[in-house]
Amino acid sequence: MTRKTLWAGLASLVLVVALGTIWWVQQQGDDGEPRGGEVALPSTQGDFSLASMDDDELAVLFFGYTYCPDICPMTLAVIRQALQQLEPEHAERLVPVLITVDPARDTLERLEEYVGYFGEQFIGARGSEEQLDDIAERYNLFWRRHDMEGSAMEYTVDHSSSMYLVDRHGEIRQRVLYAPTPHTLISAIRHEFNGN
Repeated sequence: MTRKTLWAGLASLVLVVALGTIWWVQQQGDDGEPRGGEVALPSTQGDFSLASMDDDELAVLFFGYTYCPDICPMTLAVIRQALQQLEPEHAERLVPVLITVDPARDTLERLEEYVGYFGEQFIGARGSEEQLDDIAERYNLFWRRHDMEGSAMEYTVDHSSSMYLVDRHGEIRQRVLYAPTPHTLISAIRHEFNGN
């Protein structure tokens, strides 16, 4: 084995371990089961609250931000694909909501433009850092600002990447882990609506 091959192999191993670590961190929230509960925030469609939904509706809550380079647009695209592939009677009972973990930069105007790329059904919601801290504690979310010196972006936000199917009472019906395809989300939604 040549030295060049050995270094290439080690570089590949380091990359795989780093990507695996990033994926694991993004999936994790705090220890214990999330309690859920009401989410009531200003949104791109007026004041949003779980309690204002119909009894037969479910929110698909996702916590992210508009400057996110990868996980957030991918997840919203997965939700959009799920809506397109679901039976119409299921898709129309879903309320997809992006709650920003970057309220300093994500204004409602920016959120409206961003979620608009994914469909009219999508809602962007924004609260204060205090409101976000409260929701994060109840939903076992991980999020933290990561400063990027010398970058025009100034900082990124590391955050959990799970989606939550939540009813109007704030009960988390299912936590759906991040996946690059909509199959897991579709299965979870069908299970909730069909009861099997």
